[in-house]
Amino acid sequence: MKKNILLILGHPSENSFCNALLNAYSAGAESAGATCKIIYISRLNFNVNLADGYKTGEAMQLEEDLVTSQQLIQWADHVVLAYPNWWGFMPAITKGFIDRIFLPGFAFKNHSGKIFPEKLLKGKSLRLLVTMDTPKLWFYLIYRASQYQILKDIVFGYVGFDPIRFTTFGFIRKSTDKLRSKWLQKAEQLGKLLK
Repeated sequence: MKKNILLILGHPSENSFCNALLNAYSAGAESAGATCKIIYISRLNFNVNLADGYKTGEAMQLEEDLVTSQQLIQWADHVVLAYPNWWGFMPAITKGFIDRIFLPGFAFKNHSGKIFPEKLLKGKSLRLLVTMDTPKLWFYLIYRASQYQILKDIVFGYVGFDPIRFTTFGFIRKSTDKLRSKWLQKAEQLGKLLK
């Protein structure tokens, strides 16, 4: 079955290893017959601040780039988000992107009398490619990969993505060219598997 894959670069710089990982993933996915499209969040024109939350009767007016981004998410069967782990989470621009587009009526819908919302992005899978300067062992054993639990249960799982898979690359600062080449091969292989 042909898959539509949306790649999202959550690193503010296109000259980043995150972008290299996405390119490798895309090459693998396209070799397996997938159609890939990409969003560079840093190129989008939008206010990252969801100024009034959902308190007002109407959400903030969506900028044209965010409307297009929502359309691409609806088009996709599978989403791949690559970003660096900065201060224990994703960059502010990436979090702002999620805040602004995962809105009621698009990502979820509350129903009277029900505690949990209807998940409007059900049927889509997600892969996160996360780079970090934290040693992987420390991230998993000491920090218990808490960031991943939040993203799985409170963010992406909340709106219906399933399965949600994480691949960690670190730590970047101490990596060699040989190790980075190995990581890029891993990303390409994940693309070939379309997951």
